[in-house]
Amino acid sequence: MTTTPSETAASTLPLFPFDNSYARLPAPFQLRQRPSAATAPVMIRFNRRLATELGLQADRLDGPAGAAIFAGQDLPPGAEPIAMAYAGHQFGQFVPQLGDGRAILLGEVVDRNGVRRDIQLKGGGPTPFSRRGDGRAALGPVLREYIVSEAMHALGIPSTRALAAVLTGDQVYRETVLPGAVFTRVAASHIRVGTFQFFAARGDVEGLQRLADYAIRRHYPAVAEAENPAAALLQAIIERQAALIARWMSVGFIHGVMNTDNMTVSGETIDFGPCAFLDAYDPAKVFSSIDHSGRYAYRNQPAVAQWNLARLAETFLPLLDADIDKAVEIANDQVIGFAHLYQAQWLLRMRSKIGLATAEDGDAALIEALLDAMHRGGADFTLTFRGLCDAVTGNDERARAQFSDAALYDGWAGQWRARLAREPEDTQQRETAMRAVNPFLIPRNHRIEQAIAAGTAGNFAVFERLVDALVHPFDEHAEDADLATPPRDDERVLRTFCGT
Repeated sequence: MTTTPSETAASTLPLFPFDNSYARLPAPFQLRQRPSAATAPVMIRFNRRLATELGLQADRLDGPAGAAIFAGQDLPPGAEPIAMAYAGHQFGQFVPQLGDGRAILLGEVVDRNGVRRDIQLKGGGPTPFSRRGDGRAALGPVLREYIVSEAMHALGIPSTRALAAVLTGDQVYRETVLPGAVFTRVAASHIRVGTFQFFAARGDVEGLQRLADYAIRRHYPAVAEAENPAAALLQAIIERQAALIARWMSVGFIHGVMNTDNMTVSGETIDFGPCAFLDAYDPAKVFSSIDHSGRYAYRNQPAVAQWNLARLAETFLPLLDADIDKAVEIANDQVIGFAHLYQAQWLLRMRSKIGLATAEDGDAALIEALLDAMHRGGADFTLTFRGLCDAVTGNDERARAQFSDAALYDGWAGQWRARLAREPEDTQQRETAMRAVNPFLIPRNHRIEQAIAAGTAGNFAVFERLVDALVHPFDEHAEDADLATPPRDDERVLRTFCGT
């Protein structure tokens, strides 16, 4: 068989057009670390669309050669694998050195939109930061992160992405013996609040300044021209986090482990270990098996984000002003401002979910009244809001059916319709707009667990079907109706786990 000129040209292009800016930073920013070889890598799923967006050679990577790279067995040309250093507050307790204990950054590419993005292996073996861990990942957490990260992206929520999931052919040892796997994560960057804390804990002001300059160049280039670039950078990070947390809350997402090392300065959602989505609305809901006090419960997420940002602001003090009192004043003003920014973003999201295109003073109370009725009535979060898309046309059946006591819904719906009567949009416009923000499908916890159980037994069809459906969460198809259904009592997921 002869090859065409275009095929020959493609074969000479690099698999990954690496340009590794973070690897050019010196220690202690990062330490060189090659992934550990896998015994028998096999591709579970490769995200061809994302690979193409990144400018990778998708055809050459979608197979055994790609599996060997994404399992850490083979190192592609141009890769400069590193483990990144960071610190962090974990459940409120500060740890001055954490770092990538089971993650290795292969390198960076500039995608077809001109955006620099990291390509990182999770589960590629031990690093200098592993703290006696094996650096490996079990299959279950890999499948969970693939499902949820792609679902979050499809929901329009800034998130790290899933490029590949690979079986290693090796076993990992947790409570039981489990199949090993590696997840390939793509991120705008892996710079965290904890990265700044790492340098602040060492009193390394030069390192802090260098990190801030790097973050500005990579994520917020416009603030370089500000009168006080450090203050402008901190404000920009706070604004992105306010918008991100509001998006989480609007879809019932619970991160589960909002430590400062799990908050990125880019404003992307990162690390999906014990995450979960609400079924029946409960503001105090906790899933994470290690969150014994409810620190990261659904309703606490905005306050925790503000607390984390206060820790970031503390690290910025020597960068904000030479006068410490002035620096503290700047930091306090910005952190306190988070609450207003978040509330504005939350109202924007929640208004759109109930069909409001304009703003009135009583809107927050109307939304809170709905949430209270949902809590008292045991209403499913996702299906209630989806049902309201029907209710704007006069069909209340689906929304009302979510409440154990229909009177709770009916009492609220009367107030809602009185408010809608003052809106300028017609019914069809409102319905279309609501269906674009209220998903039909979310990655329900019991469906994720079913995909993990089947995959652990060697059947990836359940996983594949779930991922394929969640790419279009706002489209309603009869064949996916079972994926939208809340769990039966015997299917309920009560606890989720980090998997480390």
